[in-house]
Amino acid sequence: QVQLVESGGGLVQAGGSLRLSCAASGRTFAFSMYTMGWFRQAPGKEREFVAGISWNSGTTNYADSVKGRFTISRDNAKNTVYLQMNSLKPEDTAAYYCNRVLGIRPTGGSWGQGTQVTVSS
Repeated sequence: QVQLVESGGGLVQAGGSLRLSCAASGRTFAFSMYTMGWFRQAPGKEREFVAGISWNSGTTNYADSVKGRFTISRDNAKNTVYLQMNSLKPEDTAAYYCNRVLGIRPTGGSWGQGTQVTVSS
């Protein structure tokens, strides 16, 4: 079973930055083989795709709302995927989660606890 542990969230003023991390573990989970992604869910809204990165970091894709501000990366040796978030806006406030992804859809069966990002204006 895959375990995903997100961290790095917090309270930041608009225009600030945060770096999120997601550590994956599991006896049979070959992290380096999967495209991974970040998703977020704001109160009262559905979970949405934020960013994805291919297994070898060769391809990345982003939601239009975060292009140019967020950067996804990964370290396969550490089974960890990162999300560098710059120029944060109040509308970025949400709980952030990572998961396996295909296109913009999550493919992992379970979610971690997420990490809360709150951006004040």
